[in-house]
Amino acid sequence: MPLIFSDQSLLRCNTLGLPAQAAMAVLADEAQIPSLCDAVKSDQGLFILGGGSNVVVQDSPRRQVLRVALQGVRLWQETPEHWLVEASAGESWHGFVTHCLAQGWPGLENLALIPGTVGAAPVQNIGAYGLEIDQCLHSIVVWDLQAGHECVLHPADCGFAYRDSRFKRAGAGRWLIVRVRFALPKAWVPRLDYPDLQAHPALQEDKPTPKDIYAAVCDIRRRKLPDPAVLGNAGSFFKNPLVPAELAATLRQRFPDIRWYPQADGQVKLAAGWLIEQAGWKGRRLGPVGMHQHQSLVLVNYGGARAADVQTLAQAVRQAVQDRFGVCLEQEPVLLD
Repeated sequence: MPLIFSDQSLLRCNTLGLPAQAAMAVLADEAQIPSLCDAVKSDQGLFILGGGSNVVVQDSPRRQVLRVALQGVRLWQETPEHWLVEASAGESWHGFVTHCLAQGWPGLENLALIPGTVGAAPVQNIGAYGLEIDQCLHSIVVWDLQAGHECVLHPADCGFAYRDSRFKRAGAGRWLIVRVRFALPKAWVPRLDYPDLQAHPALQEDKPTPKDIYAAVCDIRRRKLPDPAVLGNAGSFFKNPLVPAELAATLRQRFPDIRWYPQADGQVKLAAGWLIEQAGWKGRRLGPVGMHQHQSLVLVNYGGARAADVQTLAQAVRQAVQDRFGVCLEQEPVLLD
């Protein structure tokens, strides 16, 4: 059955809860992809949408929207060292993590409760509590919609960086992620370097299990982050900025309590949430939107907001941080325009 794009509401397709209308089609079967390739060759404005948890939607986007709803999880291969697990792009990310643990395949528990889909996870190179997705990827099955064929990409092909990948930098709508394969270790070792995990009461035993870490991560996220079903948001709205070591040293002299994390490449990562809070925006509203009262990194929709309200607040926060610290914040959610 060929894909048909029709005018639809995107209100329930983005977790910020922004109203919008766009030409959208739903991809539920891989057999539909060749017909999509023909359409894309004449229209480079395709926007590929997963769970809508990392997007700011303009009122009337000019681009066609493809919502990926491909389903399926399987043990693709097994080696002496790893379970190689394959998941279709439309699977819920958190549901996939939960399923893997239930099957006895650990390794993703630090990434529990992150909203969105499996297919969107590599695009953003999602990460939390000491783990980024590129550290556990085996390969990604994609369609190059411009060339009109399927191919397999490995982590080295994907240009992964902090909250970044080639899928964000390539031409709009070129790469369609179909399935993602993960290498989950049989010789599992817990990742407990992150301070919140080290301090969690349930992880004080000598040998926490993967399910212990999963439960702790879910508990921490639920306490810190608002539920998009209750209060519209797109998770962390700004990236933690990477700055030169010299600037970080200067800032530490001026602000001894600044949260900073040296990186392997010599740069220093600063905590965007701390910068925003110190700039006076934690819990502060601007019309129908604001920075969350318990997590200053999260921009929330209190009701009735539109894309323009989000962008106005984001610019005000960026300017306040720039004025106080000389640091530029970069928006994490992508713009559907």
